Amino acid sequence: MEYFVNCNTSTLAPYTNPLDRSKAAHLYRRLGFSASVQTIDQAVGQNAGTLVDNLINQAIGGAPLPPPAWADWTNANYPADEDAARQLRNAQIQEWRLAYTNSLLANNLKDRLSFFWSNHLVTEIAVYDCSSYLYYYINCLQRNAIGNFKTFISEIGLTNAMLYYLDGVYNNGNNPNENYARELYELFTLGEGNNYTEEDIIETAKALSGYVERGEIGCSPVTFDATKHDTGSKTILGQTGNWGYDDVIDILFQERANEIAEFICGKLYEFFVHPDSRDAGGNAQAIISGMSATFLANNFEIAPVLSQLFKSQHFFDDTTIGVIIKSPFDMYLNMIQETGFAYDDTVLDRVIDSCSLLSQTLFSPVDVAGWQRDRTWINTNFMIGRWLTSEMLLEEFWNRDQEQFRAFGIAATGANGATTNDPEEVTRAIVDKMTPKGLLEPVNYSAAISVFREPYESDMVYQNGSWNMMLPNADSQVYLLLLHIIRQPEFQLK
Repeated sequence: MEYFVNCNTSTLAPYTNPLDRSKAAHLYRRLGFSASVQTIDQAVGQNAGTLVDNLINQAIGGAPLPPPAWADWTNANYPADEDAARQLRNAQIQEWRLAYTNSLLANNLKDRLSFFWSNHLVTEIAVYDCSSYLYYYINCLQRNAIGNFKTFISEIGLTNAMLYYLDGVYNNGNNPNENYARELYELFTLGEGNNYTEEDIIETAKALSGYVERGEIGCSPVTFDATKHDTGSKTILGQTGNWGYDDVIDILFQERANEIAEFICGKLYEFFVHPDSRDAGGNAQAIISGMSATFLANNFEIAPVLSQLFKSQHFFDDTTIGVIIKSPFDMYLNMIQETGFAYDDTVLDRVIDSCSLLSQTLFSPVDVAGWQRDRTWINTNFMIGRWLTSEMLLEEFWNRDQEQFRAFGIAATGANGATTNDPEEVTRAIVDKMTPKGLLEPVNYSAAISVFREPYESDMVYQNGSWNMMLPNADSQVYLLLLHIIRQPEFQLK
């Protein structure tokens, strides 16, 4: 698959044209996990600014997932038998994976962002292995996903999941552990080597010390022990004093505000617009600088930055559409949303398992740097896996309800979907719904049309004009076409 060079020269000026179908679908593919035919139809003709405002306001006002019954469990709540305890903990984690995946499908921008932040402020459930810690970590992501970034960084560092994952619970004043201090700068706020020193890391680790009281029972909340905190003078990013945790956050955002803004806005740009933010062919760096200025002017509030970006000519430029490779979660959840096929927890279990097979295990990115996204999702083994697991998911939908395939074909074609006698029109409508820019070459459309026509090819219904989507085998025609589409390169993009 060709790697797309970023040659977008559009600016952050507002995009004022009414949204056409392609740009409406682009908006929903980037700000959520796509959308139904009906939602896209409603967006066509709308003003981008109004629609983006609505999506951002929904994200700001959306509530996090309610706490499960085990949200505050410690090891004392589990059976004494280790195998039974492990089975129960695994069941709780799977329950939460299902709850969160349902939320990804329902919450558009809010959980698109929480999903993004889970790959930036990374933890791995296998390291801390406490269901309660997982709940509070996801809760922190959801509450702060479109809030204030400084507050977010302050809160995430004191979640039990992060304290265990990056060894904060072992950071004693008399024997400081530098792991979290290093990642706070390198991965979470500044970027590797970006205007901090090894001495800053050492001194910061001392200031962060003391959150080491783990309780007498496993999976208890971690608390601060003042006797384990380094009370000596420390010099951090040029400031000297008897600093503690809150001081570190204040100093970091005061002394390195510009670096933080550029780094985080670059991350947001690469996630939402184009994976290449440094190509000389476009003006990505100018866009990121504009976003950074907005970030700083709004005291690190995330929403104004996203509002500026998502309303811009740069975001809606044709060169941004179809240039990001779908992650496994994108691929399956987009398929569910775009077809409107009915799903339940059994279907989502299959989605979660399939994502794990393709190296995207929910709540367990590959390491502290997270999934590297985009081209890493595509290699020979993963491509075959993407095809086969997508085919299995379509087969599941087919076995459950064949008629929903006909309904999708009709909806995708629009008002004439049930009565048109043109199989090419229906084929193109379905292809264009499932791909960001359609198929690259006319010959590829011809191949798709041949697949769609095949069940009735020998019955003369095309020749005499009697074919339509209400014929008995039309549902299978849509099924066969979808099986064909999922193997096309264009389907892998969003």
